[in-house]
Amino acid sequence: MKLVSRQEYEAATAATRDKRMEWWREARFGMFIHYGLYSILGRMEWVQMKEGIPVDEYAKLADQFAPKEGAAEEWVRTAKEAGMKYCVLTTRHHEGFSLWDSKVNPFNSVNLGPHRDIVREFVDACRKYDMRIGFYSSLMDWHHPDGWKCAYDPEARRRFTKYLDDLNTELLTNYGKIDILWYDVSCPMESFEGWDSLARNQHLRELQPDIIINNRSMLPEDFDTPEEKVMASDRDWESCLTFNRVAFGYVDSDQVRSYTHDTPWLLDRLQHCTQECGNLLLNIGPTPDGSVPKENVRQLKELGEWLKLNGEAVYGKMTRKTKINPGPTEAKLNFDGNGVTRGTGKGNKVYLWNVVWPKDGTMGFPGYPKAPKRVYFLQDGKDIDFTYDNYRIVLKNLPKEIPDKIAGVTVIVLEFDEAPENYWGALYPQLNGGYDVTGRN
Repeated sequence: MKLVSRQEYEAATAATRDKRMEWWREARFGMFIHYGLYSILGRMEWVQMKEGIPVDEYAKLADQFAPKEGAAEEWVRTAKEAGMKYCVLTTRHHEGFSLWDSKVNPFNSVNLGPHRDIVREFVDACRKYDMRIGFYSSLMDWHHPDGWKCAYDPEARRRFTKYLDDLNTELLTNYGKIDILWYDVSCPMESFEGWDSLARNQHLRELQPDIIINNRSMLPEDFDTPEEKVMASDRDWESCLTFNRVAFGYVDSDQVRSYTHDTPWLLDRLQHCTQECGNLLLNIGPTPDGSVPKENVRQLKELGEWLKLNGEAVYGKMTRKTKINPGPTEAKLNFDGNGVTRGTGKGNKVYLWNVVWPKDGTMGFPGYPKAPKRVYFLQDGKDIDFTYDNYRIVLKNLPKEIPDKIAGVTVIVLEFDEAPENYWGALYPQLNGGYDVTGRN
């Protein structure tokens, strides 16, 4: 392989990015799966470090690691039923335990524990359910003797970066086409040069030309990955969120239940990500035997049922929300609704996600310089009566109760003849015409 400079490499990846990212930009929703030896202890995925467990003592957990047959299929089937379009599995977390038949890392699930290739089972399940495949790959490693020495010992650094290259080469060579490489935790080294990320990523892209790579190998690569928050970026981005605000890895189901997010909250996060043209990667931490945690099952089922009726407001090439006060030459569309409604947009439609239903049967949306040609419920296509006066759309004769019975989130569609505009001058009702792009108001 002929290595090129960072500038040349980033120019080459940028040239193919739109094509490689097309499916991901339309998918919007994926499942993160944190599964490893830490699941046995049930005290989060960083338990070895957080509790100072010695390497030799922690390694004994491998003998207890016993995922049930069909665990991987359960994850992927659940993701499919929840309306997710891709899955990302922790093939090797910071603990250093590989979930595949690694020839370079003997500390793995084929040599120890279940004596099975969990990554192979995961890949097979993804292909069975037509799910895009993502491999999480930690840079940090608490088991490998060079995992920390690499920060100050040049020979340890050379050995460890080669080890990382060999591990990821196995993953991207032995399982057919892989869609996502999801790096994590670039510690202890502090630069992409220290990790040799430029050379490694060039090599891995040669193995998988269509792959997309996240930004955690200390190079920006294809997409940003804010964690436990929704934070939009000017680039492609994806928020990875836990189900319970406690951990990505398994924690005791009975004790964590009161911390677990409910379906309306999860839909709120999905709406926020979609509104800003980002993705939501929602995590599950399987139980020690690999089962989907019981406190997540209901919400995942409800998400799937809701998306079957309302997925049009999530999937596909969405319109990005713009600034509150756009200038004359900027796109003029926001999706903040009317306080009790939040929105997303696509083409000539605005999708208003209503979470608090009006008891008087009316509801208004200001700031639109043109009237919609139609207003209707997304879940069943039923038309909604409305009036339009200069800049304000008022919905009439709404049902007494919120129509959505799954999560209490009803989507109303405003359909226009062309891509709509919305002027935030409606913050000042006395203008009665919205924001004046000529600057007169």
